[in-house]
Amino acid sequence: MSQESHDHNFKNLLADFPKEALEWILPKAREKFGEVLKIEFIRQEPKKRRLSDTHLALDMPILFSFEKGQILLWLVEFQEDKSRFSIHRLLKYTTDSAEAYPKATVIPTVLFTDRRKWHKNKVILRHLNIEFGGRTFLHFEYVFVKLFDLNARDYYHSSNPLIKILLPKMNYEPEERAEVIRQALLGLYKLVTPMLFDKYSDFIDIYAEIRDDERESLCQEIDGHKEEGSAMLMQYMRDKFSQEGKQEGKREGRQEGKREGKQEAFSESLTVIFKAKFGSKGLKTLQSKIKNIADVGKLKNLIEVAAKAASPQEVLNFIEAEK
Repeated sequence: MSQESHDHNFKNLLADFPKEALEWILPKAREKFGEVLKIEFIRQEPKKRRLSDTHLALDMPILFSFEKGQILLWLVEFQEDKSRFSIHRLLKYTTDSAEAYPKATVIPTVLFTDRRKWHKNKVILRHLNIEFGGRTFLHFEYVFVKLFDLNARDYYHSSNPLIKILLPKMNYEPEERAEVIRQALLGLYKLVTPMLFDKYSDFIDIYAEIRDDERESLCQEIDGHKEEGSAMLMQYMRDKFSQEGKQEGKREGRQEGKREGKQEAFSESLTVIFKAKFGSKGLKTLQSKIKNIADVGKLKNLIEVAAKAASPQEVLNFIEAEK
């Protein structure tokens, strides 16, 4: 999956669950400012100081307005590859946003999503300090969240749908895999609308890397626990997997139909060209040679050759060379 697709998936996640994300990562915001009254997703690209400056894009800037009149601007970066992260770039984003929203409390947050242990010698900078002569000229830090540092089993009983969706990106032992997926799917099924479940069951499918050969065993695992909603979820998943299989079959059928249609059309065109240029005798000779050619690309090239050929033998030479 490309980084662009990955970013898009996580942007959708926060766009659908902004309050849940805030409650999980910044629970003290509501304690201090009260209930959220308004949520805005602000302009993604900050202003450039010069037109020649490189493109800058924030992953997901969110403006929260609370009942106590306070505003909190939360900048969230999603990083699957930690080597792409720059604390200096994040500092620039933060100061630009603080300038644009002077009344806001700007809290930069980085969500590292890769399921790997990091090498101890490759440390991610978590703060910047510039000090001299007992004075601090700059201190900068951000909210650091690495999903793989969290144990999935610790969040099985969470009632936050965002966390349920992210369970497959957390840490777990190989033997826990089926249970993690079950907890993610069943928990989400109980907490969100059917439309959101349909959308984010795909998210779980992608990031849990559910294989085709384990789908049925997963349904049995869900059904075997006999929890509330298990039977309905199992039936839903079986219907979903079955429908996906039918759709894949239809796609393959349509592609095969298109290929056969093109093959037939090219063969008919060749027949017309052969008869017009070389007569009935030449047509009979060449038709026997092309009847077993199934490759549409070869048939298309053969039309160009036949149109320019001065004799049937030139066409036969091309056919022999292509074998």
